[in-house]
Amino acid sequence: MTRTVIALPAKRSTTASRVLRPSLALALAVTLFGAGCANPIGAKRVSGRATYRQLTANALTGSYSDATRQVLHRFDLRAAYARRPDETLLALHARAAEDTRRDVLFALAELSYLRGERLARQVRATERAKAPDHHLAAAIYSWLYLLGDHPEAPPSPYDRRFRVACDLYNRSVALAFAEGPRTNSIVRMAGGVRHTGPGPVQVEFHQAAFKWRLDEIKAFLPADEFTVRGLTVRDRRHGLGAPLIAVGENTDPQRFVRHIPATALLRVDGDARRWSAGTLSATLELYSRYEVDRVSVAGREIPLEGDTTAPLAYSLNADWIWKLGFEQFFSGQEKIRSAIYLAQPYQPGRIPVIFVHGTFSSPVWWAEMWNTLRADPALRDHCQFWNFVYPSGQPIPVSAARLRDEINRKVAQLDPAGEDAALRQMVVIGHSQGGLLTKLTATETGDALWRAVSAEDFDQLPLSPAEREELIQLIRFTPLATVQRVVFICTPHRGSYLATSLVRSLAALFIRLPDRVVRSASHLLAWREPVPGAPAHLGRVPTSLDNMSPRNPWLLALADIPVAPEVAAHSIIALKGRAQPPNGGDGVVKYRSAHVDYVESEYVVRASHGCQGKASVIEEVRRILLEHLADAGQRPTAR
Repeated sequence: MTRTVIALPAKRSTTASRVLRPSLALALAVTLFGAGCANPIGAKRVSGRATYRQLTANALTGSYSDATRQVLHRFDLRAAYARRPDETLLALHARAAEDTRRDVLFALAELSYLRGERLARQVRATERAKAPDHHLAAAIYSWLYLLGDHPEAPPSPYDRRFRVACDLYNRSVALAFAEGPRTNSIVRMAGGVRHTGPGPVQVEFHQAAFKWRLDEIKAFLPADEFTVRGLTVRDRRHGLGAPLIAVGENTDPQRFVRHIPATALLRVDGDARRWSAGTLSATLELYSRYEVDRVSVAGREIPLEGDTTAPLAYSLNADWIWKLGFEQFFSGQEKIRSAIYLAQPYQPGRIPVIFVHGTFSSPVWWAEMWNTLRADPALRDHCQFWNFVYPSGQPIPVSAARLRDEINRKVAQLDPAGEDAALRQMVVIGHSQGGLLTKLTATETGDALWRAVSAEDFDQLPLSPAEREELIQLIRFTPLATVQRVVFICTPHRGSYLATSLVRSLAALFIRLPDRVVRSASHLLAWREPVPGAPAHLGRVPTSLDNMSPRNPWLLALADIPVAPEVAAHSIIALKGRAQPPNGGDGVVKYRSAHVDYVESEYVVRASHGCQGKASVIEEVRRILLEHLADAGQRPTAR
């Protein structure tokens, strides 16, 4: 056994001791005085916000966390990382291959991420090119810390490092496969061998649950690099994976470009030792966030990170989409083809909720409601949201007939065998003019609308079978079997007081109706014998503003016809100022026009006409949808 011997100083003379005593005392006093002025260790009381910032600092905020600092201190590597980061990361990786503590993996994830971020800011392109491999390393270390096969138990979800590691992983996956400058990068979905510091990594790409072909996608954009404005709710569902915006190719200028919420997951097979040996492999998996929200990893169900709001907001960056409603009102050609557009891929078992916009409008004005309802956990697993687009200047019967045709066509296309009961439980929600179109999906009119404007018996008109069939669609409406509930928002059942004769006449000068519409309407005018005292504008091809005149007998006749008994109807009416029903209006439609007696509920909100995005209106629609789900036998997951 080795014995340590400490040599003691030689004994000083008594005289020398007397001389040194005052000097030692003075030195000791100075030392104690200095220590009292600036303690090397202590605690200072600050605000809770300042303390929280210190406790939660991590690589994503610009510096490594206290947990990583502890690991570096343990192995005496703090100074080394500052001077030689790449060598230090390799030394720490060697420790991780032998150490049984997961915190070393967490430290490596943070330090690799910070190294990648520093390289990404370098001026030299050769240095910037190294950044993605460091981000790949950060993603792998995060995965191994969270889910790797390791002697130490997995981290608790209550551990601060757990959530940081999830966020580090998600961000690092996107950066690991990013190409181009950081401010304009895209994420490339591809595999191959990647050369990281600890060793090569074989990455295989797998299109796990993303039904679109990659050649149909123009680019994958990292959702984390976009802020959202104008929408109250950012529908962010937390888990693992890099949330992406998949931007579709514009193959048809008459249709909306797809913007799909996707998620990239990097599944790692191996550990630190296999990585050093060059046998680590990983799979880059691509998911559509609409179809998949959880994946299985080693027998555990892991939620996927997803962002459905960022793709929606990104799609609304285009100026033309905000001008669409105005342009389609006046144009004789459809800028966007009249059709039902699915805001998300069709999913059997989910009840369609169809939004129908109003005059001078388009689906963009439903974005706040649609985004908020889709983010609601009580609705998102039971509803799917669709939009009907149409030129709002054409006659209302023409647009209503097109809506009905598109509903029938979409159901036949999606469910030709008639097996999806949810497609027979539709909810149609219409705003303003869209409410009139909505009503004509759920109403038995018979010949009441024709008799309101013509003294002739339609059945006695000398029409060919083809002409009769074409015109019947514009004068006789029956309830669609697929529509079970309708919601009217600011709907002018008895006309809009802004649709004055001057406004209608001026609009008629500029509106260019499609040839097919003019042809059909001209046939009706040719055979119609006007009723006595009919307004003069009924003698020409009408516009939608003509149809919404408070003096239009066709509209007044429709207002008196209730919805079919099997259809539930609801009304949301806006009032400006302090007026109380039955007085007042929303600036476009008066309460007396919007009110009908045959609805199950009427909700009055203090707002102007364009109230679809108002929180109280959205909450009322939510209440109606929950009621509908209960009646349809679908139990929401939460309230």
